[in-house]
Amino acid sequence: MRTAYLNTLQELARKDERIVSLVADNGLIVYDDFKRDFPKRYFNFGISEANMVAAAAGMANCGQIPFCYTISAFLAYRSYEFIRNDVCFQNQNVKIVGIGSGVAYSTLGPSHHATEDIGLLRGLPNLTVFSPGSPLDVRNIIHAAYEIQGPVYIRLGTNNEQELYEREYDFKVGKAEILKDGRDLTIIVTGRIAADVLKAAKKLEKQGIHGRVVNVHTLKPFDKEAVIRAAEETGAVYTVEEHSICGGLGSIVAEVLAESRIGTKFYRIGLQDCFAKGYGTYEEVKKANRLDADALCEKILKLHCGQ
Repeated sequence: MRTAYLNTLQELARKDERIVSLVADNGLIVYDDFKRDFPKRYFNFGISEANMVAAAAGMANCGQIPFCYTISAFLAYRSYEFIRNDVCFQNQNVKIVGIGSGVAYSTLGPSHHATEDIGLLRGLPNLTVFSPGSPLDVRNIIHAAYEIQGPVYIRLGTNNEQELYEREYDFKVGKAEILKDGRDLTIIVTGRIAADVLKAAKKLEKQGIHGRVVNVHTLKPFDKEAVIRAAEETGAVYTVEEHSICGGLGSIVAEVLAESRIGTKFYRIGLQDCFAKGYGTYEEVKKANRLDADALCEKILKLHCGQ
């Protein structure tokens, strides 16, 4: 995802000199090409995320289009007041790009995990929230963010994520994508864990359960119709997220179902009001928190069959 982001940003920067890149003591190697091509449009603020966001608001107010980039946890948590007051309240054209969503920084522990950022930021007025599941999602989202005249938050994974799509699709802001169709249940997912959900869905098929997989790349505005349609057509809805179930994708879907007065089997899968446990590789931390493909398949099978 990181490579897709940087390549797309560089393409846009060649066409529009208003685009500027702001980082906070990271990207010193990955931003080499951008620094070489646009040295006057690259700013490293050091370990000073809040200052970076505040400066970006000022730049946007002067007509530039700043893309702020650093670790998701530091952007969402350390900079929250500045995102709220300087960017969203003023409705400034700032793009906030967090790297390492979920438990991507698996060796560094909860201090570097972004597992509450959706719940924290989706309540802010004027803010569009994206959560791509693959590199192609990222490319489409960066183009969309550039076109949006207002604040945007984008939560990236890291790099080398599996591509979910076989070909280009008709990307629309606020429109979820069906990755796999099915009639027995629906799994709604956001972020890079979508690849694990697809694997889990294929495992479920071997058990005779044909699940629909819906990728939500836009959390705000949210595709309510996709949820309603899934509930009505498949009769059971499960959400999966590499995030706390409190305030995240599961909470959004629950709000839609409740307000639509749809009675359906529903369950949220993610971190159960806790911090992620364990240290190690990304795969090891997912497994420790029962978020790997095997655990997801087992959990959904148990819930769906009432075991």
